[in-house]
Amino acid sequence: MSGRGRFFSWARFAGVLIKEFIQMRRDRVTFAMMIGIPVVQLLLFGYAIDTDPHHLPTLVEMTEESPILHALTAAMDTSEYFDFIGISTSEAESDLALRDGRATVILTVPPGFDRDMIRGLRPEILLTVDASDPVAAGGAIGAINGVVNTAIAQSLTGPLAFAAGAPAPFDMVIHRAFNPEGKTSTNIVPGLLAVILSMTMVMITAVAIVRESERGTMESLIATPVTPAEVMLGKIIPYVFVGYVQTLVFLIAARVLFDVPFEGSFLAFFLGFNLYIVVNLAIGFLVSTMSRSQMQAMQLSFFTILPTILLSGFMFPFAAMPGWAQALGTMIPATHFLRVVRKVMLKGGGLREVAPDMMAICVILVVVVVVALRRYRKTLD
Repeated sequence: MSGRGRFFSWARFAGVLIKEFIQMRRDRVTFAMMIGIPVVQLLLFGYAIDTDPHHLPTLVEMTEESPILHALTAAMDTSEYFDFIGISTSEAESDLALRDGRATVILTVPPGFDRDMIRGLRPEILLTVDASDPVAAGGAIGAINGVVNTAIAQSLTGPLAFAAGAPAPFDMVIHRAFNPEGKTSTNIVPGLLAVILSMTMVMITAVAIVRESERGTMESLIATPVTPAEVMLGKIIPYVFVGYVQTLVFLIAARVLFDVPFEGSFLAFFLGFNLYIVVNLAIGFLVSTMSRSQMQAMQLSFFTILPTILLSGFMFPFAAMPGWAQALGTMIPATHFLRVVRKVMLKGGGLREVAPDMMAICVILVVVVVVALRRYRKTLD
């Protein structure tokens, strides 16, 4: 070998380069992840993520009607920030809508509002905002004064023009429900439970099953009369208890370190987090049927975490996302579990309030289990 070729050979370099391209072509999952994850991040951050929420579902609580109140509801409905979803006639009805998530904003107009305003008595309008997500609440609070002032000023014309002008002939009182101090930790910490459980349950299950295939012990299991459903249940149930330990540690830390309240039904929380653990373990089982190695299982698991963090409403307000992003987010279990956790821990919700979200998790669970079992049978073939 010449002295020049001893240090560097273009032929040897080309051989190694070609070998790496061949290896990359064989490992299609890894190659797809390298291309797919940046593209998904680009699309989500570019189109789906918005910290300025619009079209918040809004109820107006009032017991009488008048032209001024009609102008007020019409102005809110035409605003980009509020979607007028109806009129509430009682405090109990408004409170229930706020707790079960049907409404994010409640505008309470007292009886005799028009009369008191014209007489110069400065009646109070109460704006109650679901502040369990402080970012979403901030947008609504910032926009409401302009909307209400404009609507009422346009109504006070003709003989009523004397009541218009600055300052506004009424007072606006803001109430941040479920998070009066607007603490970010009160919103983020309960949401972290959904992310942590999803991250660990999916990855642990997928890697554990693929590891058996790599070690050759899966063939022994397949040779037994065990059915795919029995294998699936036997594999995921032990990790349910791991999820129990994680949740217990999380609840203690949330209370002791961050002073996060637990206001609602423990039974609703218990049923909700059990469903969420099982659906994530089923997703992990599904990931294992698409992976040939532990590395691929970890990569695919990470790919499932990305939409969980970005589209579930954990980091960014769900209401601020465009319709297509909300549709994708609705198919993610973490979206519904986040609502369950926040409704129970922050809003004092029970089974009645979380039932729609638990039903959605059940539907996702059924779909994932069916697909996982079909893919597992193909793996056996």
